Parts: sequence; structure tokens; C-alpha cells
Amino acid sequence: MVRNFRSAAGVALASLVYAAVAVAAEAVPEAVAKVEMAPPPDVPLPTQFVTNHAGQFNGKELTYQVVAGETYLRDTQGEPKAAVFAFTYLVDDTTASQRPVTFVWNGGPGSASTWLHMGAFGPKRIVVPTDAQHPGPPPYQIEAAPETILDVTDLVYVDPVGTGFSRALGAHEPKEFWGLPEDPQSIAEFIRAWLTEHKRWNSPRFILGESYGTTRAAAVADILEDDMSISLNGVVFVSQALDYQGSTPYARDNLISSVTYLPTLAATAWYHERVTVKEQTLEAFLDAARAFAVDNYLPLLFKGSTRSDADYASVRERLAYFTGISETYLDQVNLRLRGDRFAKELLRDQGLAVGRLDSRYVQDDIDDVATATEGDAAGTAIGPAYKAAFMTYLLNDLGVDWTRPYLSPADPNLSDQWDWNPTKDAGWEPRYVNTAHDLAKAMRRNPRLELFVASGYYDLVTPFFDAEYTLNRHEIDSSRVQFEYYPGGHMMYVHEPSRTRLLKDTRRFIRRLLGP
Repeated sequence: MVRNFRSAAGVALASLVYAAVAVAAEAVPEAVAKVEMAPPPDVPLPTQFVTNHAGQFNGKELTYQVVAGETYLRDTQGEPKAAVFAFTYLVDDTTASQRPVTFVWNGGPGSASTWLHMGAFGPKRIVVPTDAQHPGPPPYQIEAAPETILDVTDLVYVDPVGTGFSRALGAHEPKEFWGLPEDPQSIAEFIRAWLTEHKRWNSPRFILGESYGTTRAAAVADILEDDMSISLNGVVFVSQALDYQGSTPYARDNLISSVTYLPTLAATAWYHERVTVKEQTLEAFLDAARAFAVDNYLPLLFKGSTRSDADYASVRERLAYFTGISETYLDQVNLRLRGDRFAKELLRDQGLAVGRLDSRYVQDDIDDVATATEGDAAGTAIGPAYKAAFMTYLLNDLGVDWTRPYLSPADPNLSDQWDWNPTKDAGWEPRYVNTAHDLAKAMRRNPRLELFVASGYYDLVTPFFDAEYTLNRHEIDSSRVQFEYYPGGHMMYVHEPSRTRLLKDTRRFIRRLLGP
């Protein structure tokens, strides 16, 4: 769940609570090389695990190396302050110094790079039912993912401090890296250090984030472009979360989220056959929902008690048409249909609640009269499968036999100690998180920087209409933004046709920006 206020910083995006990491292709790795690099005084040795692999990607036979290891971030005195652990995939290439590299992370805040690594872009993937059914208990199927984009770019999966194996060092405290400005600063510093460590300063560069990872990516892009003179070729958002007003349905008096959520509620009602519609396709139905949300629903909410009875009745009827929610319930909530409560209300008559990460999933809650769901149907279903698959891959394929615990979920203190105050002013008043302005600045500074936005129709955490609303109103050149939509949820790649199309779309985006 996206949390927007300082007081709510204790809860992370539900999409990114579980851990997993994917890697290697079809070949069993060669002997693992555990490399211990020269230690600074009073700081543990940085550790790397190096394995070699081979596989076929997009029809190309490739050999590649995986470096699973630490990179030190240093303070102003040059002493290590944090060890950021990443999984680096380097394809054997005679022109490696100019080969594209994509830095990938999940969100939370407080998530390791599990989901994108194991579910979408890694050379191996966890297989879960594509039709939103519960995958059941182990063993789970892990298989090669030849559709991934390793043929066009090297990949670096980054675990922020307090997640995975990444830790603060020496006298530095983890909470120094846990905040709205501190977090992207540390990731930007990691990218700069990685480019030096791997001699890749002239490589084309992309960053790819999911959920809160897009919040981070927008700020990282600004820091790289402005503060560090490191230009990017492109940015990829999976389930964007830049301006949290549009993804916060549980804040009282937030009219914007009522509007931005409506098309996702409509998609969910369509999927569960709770609506009888005139439109022949889901896309046409959602276009009608968008138009209703902006042209009719928002103006009525804005008018409040000055609205006419006729306008109220007309909007209530259409709201019921799009959402499958009874007019009686809509009267009870004064037409303010909250996305989080919708997850409980839509199938209440069946004793079921729909998932928020992916509203195709359902679960049978114990309390059928509660207003909120008991956890999340999607996360509860697939989280253990991703965790099991990642740990299996980490140990068996990458040979990471470390005794250090892999934090996924994150350090238990991270949520409570996360600082959402962007200015550190004593008189700061809570407000919605918004890094869209950072992205706008980065794109102004770099006139060739482009953005690819992937959204799931059934995502009740970061609704797809919010992505449109956000990116169309923050002085961002719309000609440099590409939107794509998938019949899945927050992690749309759980739906197999969406996974393969997401990879094709991302590959096409990267190739287009690289030119002939």
C-alpha cells in the first residue's frame, strides 16, 4: 500500500514485501569464486560471489557472468558507510565497455529486488498460475526465461540498505539511508561507484523501478542528471507511484483518488462479471470510465452539497454501472467510493475479498462484515513461492553460501524509522509524496531522456489512471512518455501473457533509444 504522510511511514507498499531473486539461465554455473576485496580499516571485507553461465535469450546464445556482491558507498572522509549488495549480469562481449546496462530495483520502501528479478527480468523465473489461482505449497517450478532482455542490456539488480544483504557500515546507522531524499541519494551513489568499478562510464544507461521503486527512480534520475553529470538514456516504470495523492484511497477528503481509482474499479468489476455493460471490449469500457470520472464524477464531488439532486442521481447510477457496487452502498458513502474498501465490498455477497496488488485474486476472509480486507489476497498467495524460488536460486545457482541473513522482508526497523519529510524543516506539515517534479527536471536537463510506463489494469495499489493523471500534468513532455497496459495487477508479469509482452515492450523501448 502506498503511504503518503509522515505518520503513515510505517507501512510499505504491499507489492514489495516479499523477497526473491532470480538469475542464471539454463547452464549449471561453473565453480563459484568467492572474492574478498581489500578491506578498509575497521570495516568487514566486501564479499563477491562470481559464477559463469550460458543461455539463450531472444534467440541468441549468450555466455555471461553473474557477480553477486557488495559495493561500498563512502562518506565525506572516504570511509565506507554502507555496503550495497547487487546482482550484476555481464554478457561476454568484446565491446562490453559500451554495452547498455540497466539498473533494476523494487520498492516498498523496504523491498529487495526479488519481484522484478525472479518474476520478470531475470534469466530464470518462478512459475505461478497465470489465472490468479493460489500456487499452493512447495515444491515450486523454476524454469529458464529466454524471453528476458539480457540480449540487449546487462542487468544490475540493486538491494537498498536494510534489504537483502545490504547493510550500513562502521559507525553509520541504517536510518541514515532510510528517507525520501536519503534513499535515492544512496542508489545514485551506488550507480556512480558501479560505473567506476566495472569501467562502464561510456555505456548507455537505463534505470528500471517498480512501485516505490518508481518514486525512487524519478529522484535518482534527477540526482544523476543534475548533481553527478551522469546522463541516462531511458527510464522504465513498472506500476508508477510518483504523486501519492492519486494512489491514496484511505485518506479522508482525498477527492483525487476517487477519480484516479475509478477505471481500475471498473476493470475489476468487469473481470469478476459484476457489471452488465454496453461496451464490447474491456478497453472501450475503461475509456468510458475515464471519461465519466473526469467529466461527471469529479465535478460532482467538487461541488459537494451544492450539487443538484438530479446530478447526484445521474452520477450514482453511472457509478454503479461502472463498479458493480449497489446504489444503496453508494448513498451510504456519499458517492465517495474508496479503492481499499471496494476490495472488500465488491464480492461481499459471496463472502470473498479481492486482492489489492492484483484484484483478479480472491480470498475468504474470516470477518465478512469488516470494511477492510485481511491482508492481501495476491501477496499472500504468491509471496512464499517467490521467496522459496529465490532462496533456491541464490544457494544452488549463484553459490551464495553466506551466513548473513538475506533481509526480505526488510530490516524490521525500516518502516518505523523511514523519514518521509523531504525538507527536514521543523515546521514541515505532512503532505503527499511527489517526485514527479524530480523527473520533470531530469527530462528538461536531458532533452533525449524518455520514459516507458507499464501498468496493470487490475492494480488496486498504483492505479493505471493515476499514472496518466500524474505524468500528464507535471510539465513532462508527453511525446517522450510511452504508456502500455496489461491484463494483470501490480506485478503484471504474474500473468504469463503480460510477462512476455512486458519483456517485448521493454526490449523495443531500449532498442529504439539506442538507435540503429
